[in-house]
Amino acid sequence: MSNAIIWVIIIPLLGSLLSIIWSRFASFIAISSNLLALAASISIVAQVHQSGPLIHQLGSWQAGLGITLRADALSSILLLMSMLVISAATFYATTYFSDPLKRARFWPLWLMLVVALNALLMSGDLFNLYVTLELLGLSAVALTALSDNRAALQAAIRYLSIGLLGSLVFLVGVALIYTGHGTLDLVALSTIVQADPLSQVAFGLMTAGLLIKSALFPLHFWLPSAHASAPAPVSAALSALVVKVAVYILIRLWIDIFDLTLTPLSGMLLGSLGAIAVIWGSWQALQAERLKLMAAYSTVAQIGYLFIFLPIIIALPKGPTQDAAFTALLLMAITHGFAKSAFFLSAGVIQQYCGHDRIAELGGTARALPLTIFVIALSGVALIGLPPSGSFIGKWQLISSSLQTGQGWWIPVIAIGSVLATAYVFRILGHAFGPGESVGRVLNWGHQEIPALMLAIFATLILGLGSAWLWDFVSQHSAFLGS
Repeated sequence: MSNAIIWVIIIPLLGSLLSIIWSRFASFIAISSNLLALAASISIVAQVHQSGPLIHQLGSWQAGLGITLRADALSSILLLMSMLVISAATFYATTYFSDPLKRARFWPLWLMLVVALNALLMSGDLFNLYVTLELLGLSAVALTALSDNRAALQAAIRYLSIGLLGSLVFLVGVALIYTGHGTLDLVALSTIVQADPLSQVAFGLMTAGLLIKSALFPLHFWLPSAHASAPAPVSAALSALVVKVAVYILIRLWIDIFDLTLTPLSGMLLGSLGAIAVIWGSWQALQAERLKLMAAYSTVAQIGYLFIFLPIIIALPKGPTQDAAFTALLLMAITHGFAKSAFFLSAGVIQQYCGHDRIAELGGTARALPLTIFVIALSGVALIGLPPSGSFIGKWQLISSSLQTGQGWWIPVIAIGSVLATAYVFRILGHAFGPGESVGRVLNWGHQEIPALMLAIFATLILGLGSAWLWDFVSQHSAFLGS
């Protein structure tokens, strides 16, 4: 039993309520809540590393009757990454909103987003995954609409409509599973689900709902406008975390529960959509006129890489080789989370400082905001997949595993995606270092730039040079429920 699993959910929930009651101190409450939740997430990772998966039954109910909270290698690492990104974005957000009314609305919704994220990652049954996924979507929609302009409101409405459709489809699949097996507990389902028609239909419905939530091509149409129109700290969370947890649930279903119902064709279908997403998203990012829109399309491409892993993992035999491919997927997801959140926060600095984020008009920005442009370049290293970033190691393992399974056709996709990523990153840097008048005074070291810098360092140096620990952690405590 681990009380830390409870506190990582309760602390931001209490913080959200307190930020409504004492709105004057909302920033302090949010920072304190997230730091305490971060400390709890570190404790969870340490306990999982020492003792293996943690399970907590709320109210001392038996599994299947009450709410089960569970932390293993996969969920605990993603929880830690989420709290690091949230904590950095929280520090950034303390100076982002100048309107007191927007600031008062932001903090309760922001902390509810944290509650939903943490509860989802700690959920041990399918119904609570649905509930937390729905709460996460509603919080994200409300935060997207905070920009209070026509484009943001339209993006939020589209986000809400598509999100509700995905949730409804997912819920129908959950209902079918309960009808057929009488339980929604993930551990129990991993031992009883067979390749029967009911399980296959339920699996297909849940997968379809999650594909909408994760914005895999061609179901990505809601993402660019939502991520580009939201406030910068919200965009950072949406891109780095919200779409990732949909992929997280999908991996849980594919690898942990419905592995017996999988066919090479189904894995190849999602891998092919991922490959199209890599190329199409990267090309759209290269054509984008705004910095945040470019980052949003880049997210579509980076999500595609994660889906390319699926047919490869399915084809690998269970054991060290499959664990290596799985860890590479996890490493790429975490690296993208840190890099893209740093990118969006930096884009927010440019937008506030220059009054716009139009790429063609960034001339002189490197002189006015040298640290911000450095962060964008550092994030670009991770997005491209250059050493020493974590994505370089992830892509290397992806190429190695594709050759090992005889699926070498993914390698040209990875190469094209990397070349296009290089092109759109250098397009930004080219304009930033180009001629132009600096807007306002030169900002050599700004308070709002430090959170983005720390996230970019995590994406490149810490994850790249320290990835051996992640490899050992996942191999020692396999991320699969059935292990």
